[in-house]
Amino acid sequence: MSFTGKSTYGAGADLPELVEDVSDVIGIVSPHETPLLDHLGDPRRVATSTVHEWVEDALAPNTAVLDNPTFSPSPTTDMSLTVNDGSRFAVGDLVRPEGKTEVMLVTGILLDTLTVVRGYGGTTPATLVDGMTMHILGNAALEGAASPTGMFTNRVRQQNYTQIFTAGVEVSGSMQAARQHGVDDELDFQKQERLRELLRDLENTVINGVAASSSPQGSSTVRRSMNGIVPMIQSNQFLPGVGGLPDGTGSSGEVLTEQLLNAALERVWESSSGTVDTIVLNGTQKRALNAFIGTDRRFSAQDEVFKNLVSVYESDFGVCRVILTRGTPSDTVLMLDSTRLSVLPMAGRSFHFKPLASVGDSLTGQMIGEYTLEMRNENAHGLIRGLSTTGD
Repeated sequence: MSFTGKSTYGAGADLPELVEDVSDVIGIVSPHETPLLDHLGDPRRVATSTVHEWVEDALAPNTAVLDNPTFSPSPTTDMSLTVNDGSRFAVGDLVRPEGKTEVMLVTGILLDTLTVVRGYGGTTPATLVDGMTMHILGNAALEGAASPTGMFTNRVRQQNYTQIFTAGVEVSGSMQAARQHGVDDELDFQKQERLRELLRDLENTVINGVAASSSPQGSSTVRRSMNGIVPMIQSNQFLPGVGGLPDGTGSSGEVLTEQLLNAALERVWESSSGTVDTIVLNGTQKRALNAFIGTDRRFSAQDEVFKNLVSVYESDFGVCRVILTRGTPSDTVLMLDSTRLSVLPMAGRSFHFKPLASVGDSLTGQMIGEYTLEMRNENAHGLIRGLSTTGD
């Protein structure tokens, strides 16, 4: 063949002999990470019913609240106090008002009315106010006395519901047979794509999911859905306008600060023996958390890397790993004890591909899985809501 001088840049529709240069790597930019699920890890057991239950217990409370006291703080003799729950007390209990040095001795109990000796042991009687917390220090028993009446707490059964996650997969026979760039098996590729989507949805549901208010166990007309972490936290919610945020300001749209986070962690610590070891937040609140180190950052002339990152937050109330996830509401910070959280699959119902009968020339099936969240002792967790979302 004679020399033509033809160049590659002259190739086109009239020169089809050149092979297309297409990379065999398919790029996916859509968010599909599941950092919270990765942090919690695989559970040690499975759910065996669509209504998953677990049992919780608690020690007998050692605090009560004064209810409408109308007395002078000065007497040091017997007097009556009304509390919100007198069953928590026993004759011989030593009691201290919150934030005071006075100790009282309980000498009699009638329903919710306590007879006490003020200023026990020479302590100074304090000013008491309605709603003040009374701490039971312990009981001083008489030598040789008979056994006191037994005290006990009732175990409580908690529950959540399994939720079915599913996505259809369908590939035509021709598409499956055709040679494609970056894909050896179109059906397997579609399975992987749908699995990524379902895992993303599972993480979002574990954080924000809500069970149906009527027939939550599901029916032919009611879709069964699980409760997520946010709606299950009830005891330690710090909301503007509802008891105030834990630092006492209670202002809506407050910027997350170290003082605020520490106050919330302290509240959770006071209410349970659990240890918060995980802080979960989105990008806006992560920036605010990173700003904690802004005033204390130091650099030398040789430093070439600027770091503005907090991956672990250590306080008196726990060493917390910081988890950044898109599923957390933008105004919310979650404080979790990960040892009390499990995402459980229904037995034999972890995510899997289920082939279906094809109608026509196609391969048909569905990715399916059924999961629930077990969150033990909800008062071992907490959340701050109503924070600023401007990122300032």
